[in-house]
Amino acid sequence: FPLVERPFSAVGRAHGLNEDETIAAFARLQAAGALVRIGAVVRPNMAGASTLAAMQVPPARIEEVGAAVSREPLVNHNYARTHPFNLWFVVAGPDTAAVSATLRRIGQQTGLEVLDLPLVKSYHLDLGFSFLAGSKARPSTPADAAGAVSYAPDACDRRVLAAIEDGLPLVARPYRHVAQRLGLDEPAILSRLQHLLDAGVVSRFGCVVLHRALGFTANAMAVWDVPDEEVDAVAARFVANSRVTLCYRRPRRLPLWPYNLFCMIHARSRDDAHAVIGDLNLAGETAHCSQAALFSTRCFKQRGARFSLAAAGWA
Repeated sequence: FPLVERPFSAVGRAHGLNEDETIAAFARLQAAGALVRIGAVVRPNMAGASTLAAMQVPPARIEEVGAAVSREPLVNHNYARTHPFNLWFVVAGPDTAAVSATLRRIGQQTGLEVLDLPLVKSYHLDLGFSFLAGSKARPSTPADAAGAVSYAPDACDRRVLAAIEDGLPLVARPYRHVAQRLGLDEPAILSRLQHLLDAGVVSRFGCVVLHRALGFTANAMAVWDVPDEEVDAVAARFVANSRVTLCYRRPRRLPLWPYNLFCMIHARSRDDAHAVIGDLNLAGETAHCSQAALFSTRCFKQRGARFSLAAAGWA
């Protein structure tokens, strides 16, 4: 999504629409539940703290526990998946203390053990969806290749990210609207966001969609147990496949959780997802590795991360 003063005009011009028609089209997508927000996809732990967590929930309690987890303000994604660890959620907040407190509270309220799987290394974070047939290898960004970002967002960056965490307003000059809320000027907002994008803190600035509403109904979290000395090389081969939207290294939690390499694959059918996993095994030479594909069966919650204490309900 363009970082210019009148972005809807720029988007519409490429498709024969005027500014008002373009804003109306985005509003219809949002009302239909296909568009979650227009905004920043921020690399994990760049503007706060986050972790991936899982629980083994008795099937009879999945509704109860899923609802309890979703009520937590710092939980931004919460899915039921096909595995004995059947509830998976992301906790993202302003700092590690807030994230840890959320995990403790969930464990206390439910009486269930929470498996904490913090990020060890990020290889790729995109969540971009192609609506065209076929897939192409994509070049890695410097941040993808290095697995780290050298720039640390300052207090003003965090304020900007917090101001757009629910998405840009659907108005002709959305960045000016954000600037006025923060007491800044429009060029400063555009400059900050462009710098965060160039530095790799923001991996993508665009439309965040509800993929199930757009036909991507077979969504697999594919996991492997890869020898530690081989993880980086295998991950580099995995992220060359454009069907991989996320690729992370996370800790094993033996004996319960033996896997250390995670990929997200969004497909239109389970057969298609398994075909992508087969391609990854061929490219990464990982067919011999212990692995699993956890398909999401229900979305309890999906929204953007919270970068401010007030927005997260902590102030």
